[in-house]
Amino acid sequence: MSTTPPSDLTSERKKQRALQRLGSDHPQCVTCAEADWRCLELHHVAGRAYDESTVILCRNCHRKLSDPGDNHDAPTDPPRLERVGQFLLGLAALLLMLAAKLMTSGNELLAAAKRCPAPDGWAGGAT
Repeated sequence: MSTTPPSDLTSERKKQRALQRLGSDHPQCVTCAEADWRCLELHHVAGRAYDESTVILCRNCHRKLSDPGDNHDAPTDPPRLERVGQFLLGLAALLLMLAAKLMTSGNELLAAAKRCPAPDGWAGGAT
């Protein structure tokens, strides 16, 4: 007889299904590093109708990149050039989001370097 409460079993089953859907035992959002499996989704880079390539995003980052209603307006069998164009636009949007995050992180590290002692920063040392 199992000693695990039914609610724990249900939660574990949900978690395992999510990890399988996400394709990783340790998934995280590619833009903000959110790692709670309950907050993660697969984002179709070009839109579901145009390409099956996906990345893992948290719900917040996913909504910033795409509107869930956009997939319903896509054609059933778009031509190859349309697919490639949509993929490039989707990839560009993802890279712009990543670039903004990198710029913010880089500026935060430079500001921290002014406050931290050597060897991590300049505080207390020569500038």
